[in-house]
Amino acid sequence: MKLKYFKEYFSYPDILIMSCLFLISFGYMVLNFNSIIILGAFILGMIMYSLAEYLIHRFVFHLKPPKNAFLLKMLKRLHYDHHANPNELHLLFLPLWYSVPNIAVVGIIFYFVSSSFVITNAFIAGVIFFLLFYEWKHYIAHRPLQPISPWGRWMKKVHLWHHFKNENYWYGVTNPAYDFLMGTFKNQKDVDQSKTAKNLEKRGD
Repeated sequence: MKLKYFKEYFSYPDILIMSCLFLISFGYMVLNFNSIIILGAFILGMIMYSLAEYLIHRFVFHLKPPKNAFLLKMLKRLHYDHHANPNELHLLFLPLWYSVPNIAVVGIIFYFVSSSFVITNAFIAGVIFFLLFYEWKHYIAHRPLQPISPWGRWMKKVHLWHHFKNENYWYGVTNPAYDFLMGTFKNQKDVDQSKTAKNLEKRGD
C-alpha cells in the first residue's frame, strides 16, 4: 500500500484531530487500567459505533430531502454530496462539527449511567477508535487502493455497490453484519440499478 495514502489520510485535518483525541483518551485509559471493566467499556464503545455506523447511514443520511433549508444543507454536506461525488476527498470524512458534539453527548449520557469518568473515557476511546477505523475503510473504498486482505477487497466492492448499483442496500462500510440482520444485504445481481444512487436529492421527487 503506497505511503502517500497513509500520509493523505492521517494529515487530513479532521482525521488528524480525531487521532490526537484518541491518543489522549487511550493514553488516559492505559494509565488508569485497573479493571477488566475498562476493557469492556472500550469494546462496548466500538460495538456502539459500529451499530451507529449502520443506523445513522441508513435512517439519517438517507432521509428523503427535508424541506427545511438548513437541514438540507447539513445532509448535503454529510452525505448527499458524497453520493454525487463519491471520490471527492473532503466529502469522504465526517466533519468535526458533526462528530465531536455527537461523541460529547454520548459521553455525557454514558457518564450518567456509569458514574465513572475513567469508565466513560474508555468507552469514548472505543468510540473514537472505531470511528477512525470506519473513516479508514471508507477512505480505502474510494481511493485507487487495493486492500491487502480478501475481506477488505470484498468490503470495498460491497460499498461501491451501494454507490453505483443501489443506495438502498449495503449500508455497512466496516462490516455487513447489520445489513444481514436488517435485510439490506442482497446479491447485487438480484438488485435493480437505481436511478438515484448518485443523486439522493431526487429521492423526494
